[in-house]
Amino acid sequence: MTIPDIIIAIDGYSSTGKSSFAKLVASGFGFLYLDSGALYRGVTLFAQRMGLIGEDNVVSDALETALEGLDLHFSAEGKTCIGEDCVESEIRSMKVSSQVSPIAAVPYVRAFVDRKLHELASSGRVVMDGRDIGTTVFPNAQIKVFMTASLEVRARRRYDEMVAKGETPDLEQVAANLQERDYIDSHRSTSPLKQAADAFVLDNSQMSMGEELAWLRGVVQGKFGIYD
Repeated sequence: MTIPDIIIAIDGYSSTGKSSFAKLVASGFGFLYLDSGALYRGVTLFAQRMGLIGEDNVVSDALETALEGLDLHFSAEGKTCIGEDCVESEIRSMKVSSQVSPIAAVPYVRAFVDRKLHELASSGRVVMDGRDIGTTVFPNAQIKVFMTASLEVRARRRYDEMVAKGETPDLEQVAANLQERDYIDSHRSTSPLKQAADAFVLDNSQMSMGEELAWLRGVVQGKFGIYD
């Protein structure tokens, strides 16, 4: 199937498998994958290292100036880096997960990440995931997907992912963290998480990755009248 030079925006709740799905789509379609969530996590880790997140997750105003010198980028292998330091594992920790939503709600942080994404997506043929890609970052994306799944399924996925990394999480705590992130993401004043009016909804609670990719192929074929 020949895919035109389009942007595919994938939004949705935490632990719905957005990143894994986006990577599979990029591989299957021959697109460049951009992980917006990794950039927000990278900023969060940077703020933690700089001591710029206080009690009750209050973000210091000094972060805005500090971001001017932040070299946050993806390596050739798609790993998240701060300068020459690969931080892919650190940004997936519970410590970062517990503070990424407050950081992502800060307007100047969102502007910083948006600039990065627009630079990387200038030539098209990209797929990216996040929480406001189809509504704010790329509202003119030709294909928009909104992913969802039950809280129970999402918590188990996140739990299993952490266990596989050698961590010892508590399933109830993981579920509570997801609920908190859902609320913060959906109620923030700047670019809240919501389904774009023209997005295709994908509930993958009971779907395999292969079934998800087949579903998207059908969406693209229907959208552009591709039958080969």
